[in-house]
Amino acid sequence: MSFICRSSLTPIDAEGYAPAARRALAGGNKQFPHRLSFARSDVISFRTEHIEHMSISGVQDKISLKLGRGGKLLPAEKDGEYILKPIPSAALPALQSDIPANEHLTMQLAGQLFGIAVPPNACVELSDGEPAYLVKRFDRRPDGTKIAQEDFCQLSGRSPDSGKNYKYEGSYEEAGRLLKKNCSAYRTEAEKLFRLICFNYLFSNGDAHLKNFSLQQTVQGDYLLSPAYDLLCTSLHLPNESRTALDLFDDFESCFFKQNSFYGRPDFTELARRFGLPEKRTEAVLDEFSARKRAVEDLVGRSFLSESGKQDYRARFTDRLRTLT
Repeated sequence: MSFICRSSLTPIDAEGYAPAARRALAGGNKQFPHRLSFARSDVISFRTEHIEHMSISGVQDKISLKLGRGGKLLPAEKDGEYILKPIPSAALPALQSDIPANEHLTMQLAGQLFGIAVPPNACVELSDGEPAYLVKRFDRRPDGTKIAQEDFCQLSGRSPDSGKNYKYEGSYEEAGRLLKKNCSAYRTEAEKLFRLICFNYLFSNGDAHLKNFSLQQTVQGDYLLSPAYDLLCTSLHLPNESRTALDLFDDFESCFFKQNSFYGRPDFTELARRFGLPEKRTEAVLDEFSARKRAVEDLVGRSFLSESGKQDYRARFTDRLRTLT
């Protein structure tokens, strides 16, 4: 009997993790649980009790965890090493129970197939049998000190004081300008940003707003793009949302967009040109998504999504892929 790794989605002989995935999650040869000792109700209770003191933000029922003795993950008020996201309490239109598996799958697709840096992550099981998404924090050094990091809202001077929808104001073209202004290694990081923007479009992430892109300080003191986070196919649960969180451009509409009312390959090619990417590299990035269609479908098939979730996920990817080919 074979099982699927709770992190890498590779076939394994026993429940839990492939050795390399466990080491990435736990560090060294420590044990790491795939079933946790508390339920979703405990997560909500802990978050409610400690909300004023926790260092992670947002409305989702997420909490920090620490890896204790014996490989046991426990809720932590501070100095957390992991973030846990169970099924949200707020009702969504479709496939709500698939949200943890959705984020886990999308992060694995980004890291395994498309060369996007992502932190170690997994789809674990709570004591009540419900799934939860778990991700290792990447904003702390091994000694626990915080790594300097600024998201693109901060870099552009946007905050809640700027207005209710401050995260969604701006464009991906502006994101490129912010990267160029704040990153000395712009030439290499611009292609990474472009790849991530394309990925979010192809995998229907309608929540890829400015706050979900960040620069992180290296040990040398300069700033590079942080590992990607909050990647998921949001339209799986919100079928009527807009196709992108931000417009591609500040004030430009291609002939393709005018004819179709959605973005296609000419738009992304133009965005890459404005980023200063060589044409050959742009074509290579866009063609890579088509070349790995079968691998995407295989990984979706091994994911922890429900069967209906898998069908919908594949269909949405295929639909978006047509616009880039």
